[in-house]
Amino acid sequence: MNDQVRIVEVGPRDGLQNEKTPISVEDRVAFVEALLAAGCPIIEVGSFVSPKAVPQMASSEQVLRAVNHHPDREFHVLVPNEKGYDAAIAAGARVVAVFASASEGFSRANINCTIEESIERFRPVLARAKADGIKVRGYVSCVLGCPYDGEVRPSAVTAVAKALWEQGCYEVSLGDTIGVGTPAKARALLRAVATEVPMAQLALHFHDTYGQALANIYAGLEEGARVIDAAAGGLGGCPYAPGATGNVATEDVVYMLQGMGIATGIDLPKLLAATNTVSRLIGRPPVSRVAAALNAKINAKART
Repeated sequence: MNDQVRIVEVGPRDGLQNEKTPISVEDRVAFVEALLAAGCPIIEVGSFVSPKAVPQMASSEQVLRAVNHHPDREFHVLVPNEKGYDAAIAAGARVVAVFASASEGFSRANINCTIEESIERFRPVLARAKADGIKVRGYVSCVLGCPYDGEVRPSAVTAVAKALWEQGCYEVSLGDTIGVGTPAKARALLRAVATEVPMAQLALHFHDTYGQALANIYAGLEEGARVIDAAAGGLGGCPYAPGATGNVATEDVVYMLQGMGIATGIDLPKLLAATNTVSRLIGRPPVSRVAAALNAKINAKART
């Protein structure tokens, strides 16, 4: 497994959207700039949803405009419908993301509609994006379990992923929203979905609620997956998934991949600096094991 792995940094959106205290536009931009300095090639910077629903993502258009001058980097924004798409395009978005759940219970709790209705909602977004030359990434949530419906069948995930792929998503991210997956289940899921969507177009989006995220990612890498979603410091969670912790920490993923000889293009010390920046903003230390270890090492050295 010496291939290059592409990491999609989701901290500025999927991570910060669940923080109780909204972070200012200036601080969100500073966080993104720190991630850029670390070499992160793809960053999800915001969400064009109602600020009443997700106040932490208010003014995402300002964040996108502030960082969009980096021509060699890719910035993603989430859009729930055509209104969100219009706002994203007006702000200069070149890549948008749509989302659906593999679980009916989660779909109703999260976006108040069935899975089929959610797919119908983003159908016009995908059609317009294709006409506009805009790339669209698809997210599928609750791929390994749901807080409302329990276990989710791989066939259900495959059906949703296939719908996203066939409607024009260039990549489909498979999200273990509540972090209940284990390596064998992650492997079986990938094998099932890859019968309908090419493995090269699948991304791993694992939360670390039960401490299984890195193990699940390793299983995915063995199956041929080469795209990983992660959040600096392990930011994240899910308001509709009680007890769910954040995304797998980007620095934990980078450390593991470096140890395996797999290139990511991300500088670990600079990534740690970005993580420490956002940790100060939210007022708590990162949950990342690697960040904790490296910070302890730095502090010990400073005392000598």
